[in-house]
Amino acid sequence: MSIKAEEISALIKQQIEGYQSEMKVDDVGTVIQIGDGIARAHGLDNVMAGELLEFSTGVMGMAQNLEANNVGIVILGPYADIKEGDEVRRTGRIMEVPVGQELIGRVVNPLGQPVDGLGPINTTKSRPIESPAQGVMARKSVHEPLQTGIKAIDALVPIGRGQRELIIGDRQTGKTSVAIDTILNQADQNMICIYVAIGQKESTVRNVVETLRKNGALDYTIVVTASASQPAPLLFLAPYTGVTMAEEFMFDGKHVLVVYDDLSKQAAAYRELSLLLKRPPGREAYPGDVFYLHSRLLERAAKLNETLGAGSITALPFVETQAGDISAYIPTNVISITDGQIFLQSDLFFSGVRPAINAGLSVSRVGGSAQIKAMKKVAGTLRLDLASFRELEAFAQFGSDLDKATQAKLNRGARTVEVLKQDLNKPIKVEKQVVILYALTRGHLDDIPVQDIVRFENELYSWLDSNHTNVLDHIRTTKDLPSDEDLVAALDAFKKTFAKSE
Repeated sequence: MSIKAEEISALIKQQIEGYQSEMKVDDVGTVIQIGDGIARAHGLDNVMAGELLEFSTGVMGMAQNLEANNVGIVILGPYADIKEGDEVRRTGRIMEVPVGQELIGRVVNPLGQPVDGLGPINTTKSRPIESPAQGVMARKSVHEPLQTGIKAIDALVPIGRGQRELIIGDRQTGKTSVAIDTILNQADQNMICIYVAIGQKESTVRNVVETLRKNGALDYTIVVTASASQPAPLLFLAPYTGVTMAEEFMFDGKHVLVVYDDLSKQAAAYRELSLLLKRPPGREAYPGDVFYLHSRLLERAAKLNETLGAGSITALPFVETQAGDISAYIPTNVISITDGQIFLQSDLFFSGVRPAINAGLSVSRVGGSAQIKAMKKVAGTLRLDLASFRELEAFAQFGSDLDKATQAKLNRGARTVEVLKQDLNKPIKVEKQVVILYALTRGHLDDIPVQDIVRFENELYSWLDSNHTNVLDHIRTTKDLPSDEDLVAALDAFKKTFAKSE
């Protein structure tokens, strides 16, 4: 076959006309230093703060320090294979994580990647992990209760949707148990829960996930975990990942509860990062901006106004104290950012009072706004009664001759302590809490022996479920107390069937 010259020239002209010159410019830098989860790279002149970067090994990093002649990068994954001289490439994307309904029921790492062995998560949306908190005009004051199912909290230090309530105490005083019970109690409360485990042992996180699964709570919960064995950058990122996932639901008009367990470990990880990046250390050798670390996280909790869909994020940050010292650097920082704190005291915990809530040092700055009307009526003076009982109890140890009024206060106080005790993983519906607190504050338990109080309470709940559902239904539907006659009649009828132990 012979090809004519004209055909060849026509073909070449066609190719030239159809040719499109595409230039792809990549910003590529070179690693000049590597170690302890931190890399420094030269040549990334246009990189943005917080931008995702990709190393030649495929591991991702995030630009943190933008300096005159190099960029400080925190490495989000294994860094053993990265060497000096390796390439590091810009992605043009600010650090972001996947968000959406598909994450519910899954356990993910701070990059939003599944770690539960249940396969990939097919999300279509993502959000940048750093975003400004909602302004004053976008918010509404906290007015809806978030029922924890824990009597001592719902009565003494109520939490509202959109609030930030710090849970503080020494290690092994039941902080995580408070959060788990609160998550379990959201089963029919139209609430999505996000549990962020920072620096926990992987076996501990596994136990939490199994508890949630066993009680059916994983159906509305996302678990974000950065375990103790992972690099410091992931521990630093984990809480921001949690609140970013929560914001997607909040802006969709939903209610979200986020638990940060715990921020002391995040601060320690951030301190490690900062000192390796040679950021200036501040007070107590913590970097000076550790307050900003936590404030820009917790300020993202909000109750939005109706125009924006009335969604909410409620935050329960944890802080671990050393020997009960709440005046240390990180506790005082977080106390000043939050709307109150629940202080768990180790002395109470070891004496069998669980949850070990110190009524004197625990406070909710939202108060009655986060309680239903019925709870406000029965729990009004409970905190003061409990605090004065603790003082009287200490005083009564020194003398035996007590007047009748003091003796009555001590007797009521002992019964109050018993009523506020609660077993693990057994949250109690608010209507049942109201009935037992009504019985306590109106004197119906004064003739019940202290050792029988817990049994009395459990049997009362079962009896009400069988014989007096009208009392519970009234509280549940109207949020107010039934008439005194109805309540007293129900309590008197039950007391006739209750057998006191000799």
